[in-house]
Amino acid sequence: MSDTATTDLDVRLEKHRTELTGYCYRMLGSSFEAEDAVQDTMVRAWRSYEKFEGRSSLRSWLYRIATNVCLDMLTAGNKRARPMDLTDSTPLAQAALSPRPDNTWLEPMPDSRVLPTTDDPAEAAVAKESVRLAFMAALQQLPAKQRAVLILREVLAWKASEVAELLDTSVASVNSALQRARATLAEREQRGADAAVSDPLDEEQQKLLDRYVAAFEGYDMTALTALLHEDAAMTMPPFDLWLTGPSDITGFMTTLGAPCAGSRLVPVQVNGLPGFAQYKPDPEKGGFTPWAVQVLEISDGRITGFHCFLDTQRWFPLFGLPLHLEAETDQVEEGV
Repeated sequence: MSDTATTDLDVRLEKHRTELTGYCYRMLGSSFEAEDAVQDTMVRAWRSYEKFEGRSSLRSWLYRIATNVCLDMLTAGNKRARPMDLTDSTPLAQAALSPRPDNTWLEPMPDSRVLPTTDDPAEAAVAKESVRLAFMAALQQLPAKQRAVLILREVLAWKASEVAELLDTSVASVNSALQRARATLAEREQRGADAAVSDPLDEEQQKLLDRYVAAFEGYDMTALTALLHEDAAMTMPPFDLWLTGPSDITGFMTTLGAPCAGSRLVPVQVNGLPGFAQYKPDPEKGGFTPWAVQVLEISDGRITGFHCFLDTQRWFPLFGLPLHLEAETDQVEEGV
């Protein structure tokens, strides 16, 4: 292959990176495994391109490769989860911070890495909804091939015949897998609806976030309590502890979580939801040090989910965020 042809192929492959990352992320539930899977897909495509006969589009061919990569990665049977998928909530009086291995947890992902730009508002809304934490967690409960069918049919709007060709199966098998996957997701939806967030945020939702920032940065538990739904859940992966209700959440924040007082919040777009990079005061160096990527779920004018991902050495670079804020820095722009 000539240098010009190689460059042209690289450009054509790269055009599909974001949507392929979104697909692999939905399949795998892991930010870094998704990016590894896409890189593997690109390498396989580049190496075997001369055998590509053009009977399908380049995009379809890449999805076939990416699906096979993901199915291979899922043969170990690991299902990424949220704390509430694994244990019952813990009363504050019994709260203990017990970590589990990284590969246990559903991981956060910046919107910019998985949501391609589109001029179609309906398509953009479906894409955002399909990377929200609750939907992602539901996907992880599906067998791998059902997961692929549901994503390709419901999220990416492929025809049953196209999915059947990609998976080397029949249309009847695809339709059967989709029916079973829908039934599983419907059961989960009955146990708890996903966050209802407008795209873009409506005026009331933006005001709620502004009030949240003021309450959290001021560590005003009375103000924070007024923003939390009575059934609000707080999670903190890699710890399996999760708390429900404003009393236990704010109680935790003023006891075990007390070092977070005086934190600064930087807005991020994460999993199709509003979020913040939390920097807490650094008593040794001064300024602020990374503590968590917060993902907020909102419904009916209240915060229903407050999810803090604590492995900042992994998450902050992924979001293009600095690993230190100077004391006089009130804000930084989101890096991605």
